[in-house]
Amino acid sequence: MALFKKKKKEQQVENAAPSKNVEHKKQLSGITRRWVLNTLIVIIIALLIFSVMILFFLQNYYYSTVDVKLSSQYSSSVANYFSSYTGSTPERFETGAREFVENFSQKDIMEVWVIDGNGKVVVSSSGFEIPDQDIPDFKEALKSESRSASYTGNNGYGENIKSETFLLPSVNGKEVGAIRYIISLDSINYQLAMFFILILIVFAIIVILITLSGLFFIQSIVRPVNEINEIAKRIAQGDLTARAPPREHNDEIGELCESINYMAEEISSSDKMKNDFVSTVSHEMKTPLTAIKGWGETILDVCETDPALTKRGIEVIINESARLTGVVEDLLDLSRIVNGRLTLRTTRIDILAELDETIFVFKDRSMREGIELIYNAPHNPTPADGDPDRIKQVFVNVLDNAFKYTEQGGKISVLARVIPLEEDNTKANLKIYVEDTGCGISEEELPKVKKKFYKSNISVRGSGIGLAVCDEIVNMHGGTLEIESELGVGTCITITLPVDYVELQDDLPIPEDVIKQSETLEMRSEEENGTA
Repeated sequence: MALFKKKKKEQQVENAAPSKNVEHKKQLSGITRRWVLNTLIVIIIALLIFSVMILFFLQNYYYSTVDVKLSSQYSSSVANYFSSYTGSTPERFETGAREFVENFSQKDIMEVWVIDGNGKVVVSSSGFEIPDQDIPDFKEALKSESRSASYTGNNGYGENIKSETFLLPSVNGKEVGAIRYIISLDSINYQLAMFFILILIVFAIIVILITLSGLFFIQSIVRPVNEINEIAKRIAQGDLTARAPPREHNDEIGELCESINYMAEEISSSDKMKNDFVSTVSHEMKTPLTAIKGWGETILDVCETDPALTKRGIEVIINESARLTGVVEDLLDLSRIVNGRLTLRTTRIDILAELDETIFVFKDRSMREGIELIYNAPHNPTPADGDPDRIKQVFVNVLDNAFKYTEQGGKISVLARVIPLEEDNTKANLKIYVEDTGCGISEEELPKVKKKFYKSNISVRGSGIGLAVCDEIVNMHGGTLEIESELGVGTCITITLPVDYVELQDDLPIPEDVIKQSETLEMRSEEENGTA
């Protein structure tokens, strides 16, 4: 039974492979068919139209030349010649006609007939007797005011001709005869046919060359496109090691290959960051959960016998719960950013006041961790429209990162400056610099630190999405968040936010919390200098 299933599965795979090749051939056939319909057929039709136009032009040219040749034969000298024979006997008129035909100099080009007044051919330059026949141009000439008419068609022998008949001067209102000049068109039509065949042969060669070059060009496009298509399918199926072939030509196909490879590298990098993120978040959540569970079991055992240990356990549970809440909040913010649902509750705030409160919160941590915290900000109010919770979230995240990556004995400096705009004196940019002496970030990793899931140092706790959230919040407030860093030296984060410019007056009272913070920093600085 297992062997039967295995054979059936192999047969399904074999059946699937030809269908894939058929699909590939259909794609190739479709592109070729589109090229034939959109290009080749248009070229063929254009060439045929051009051939017909050339043939039509040549035919008009030759036929016009024949018309000119026929029209130029009859002149006043011909009329004067026959004037001496008009009005005489038919025999004398026939004699004059024979003399005219014998002296006709264009016998090798055309044939000339002399016709009497009844429409009967008296004599022809061909030397053959012409039987009585209907002469259309003679009848037309009798009706025409110009006393001449032309005819194009077949004669009694099936020969294609062009003729022109000129009536001789009449005598006493009676027609005495006419001169008919005839040129055969068979040789001209034969030449035109040869021209047309030659043109068709030339154009056929052109079409063949265009077809061959077009098919070669299409193949040069279809082949790499099919390869790229297969690479894209492999990437879609999870093979992130698949790469498009190297660029053969400096064209759009080559750029597409590079773009596919760049996309694959970015997806691979994002996948790695996602996996690292999942691992980090799992660790970040597992640690507090383990602590909460462990201290919960401990409290359950000693809650009545050891109140001090119980209190300590409850404090640990509260702290770890807050840490767990922070991770969950980061995840929720990331979800809102990805789905475009991160919103602001905008109100009128003083951004420096929010920064002051954040610095005040981190002072205890700086003393506890042995890290020097230096804060310098102007007394100018910095009113702006913003979300105070989100702004404070940015300050907390940035300072928290600075503390996490700075070892004991290091220094963190927070400097704020209000820079008025030259084009509008009512507006200004608030620049906040947060600089630390931590481990720093390498030049290769620096462009990635604001990406989602990325952590430059996985040994430090954190979800790795704080800076991505901060960057999004700052951008939503119309500002920018820039990072400069040097490995082993430290990192400087610059936050720029638009604010309303308020110039500080000399008699404007300084807020009490700012005075207290300034006095505290001065006292701490004096103590450190005295100790030193």
